[in-house]
Amino acid sequence: MASHGEKGFRTPGLRSVQTTTLFRAVNPELFIKPNKPVMAFGLLSITLCVGYLGYLHAMKENDQQLYEAIDSEGERTMRRKSSKWD
Repeated sequence: MASHGEKGFRTPGLRSVQTTTLFRAVNPELFIKPNKPVMAFGLLSITLCVGYLGYLHAMKENDQQLYEAIDSEGERTMRRKSSKWD
């Protein structure tokens, strides 16, 4: 078992290292202990955002964008919109 005096075992991050106040202000994540509820909330939020973007993309792909066209013989048909780049 590690004793309290050993470096790196009882103090996660760089809390025991001598640093300047500016360095601590610019890099707070190195000195604050991990907060599991905040990490879980952030992971859930990112997952939901990516899932929603995927859902929007799937709905756009699924939308056929049909229009009614009349051919040279006068018959009405439904066609999918296309561009010259397709």
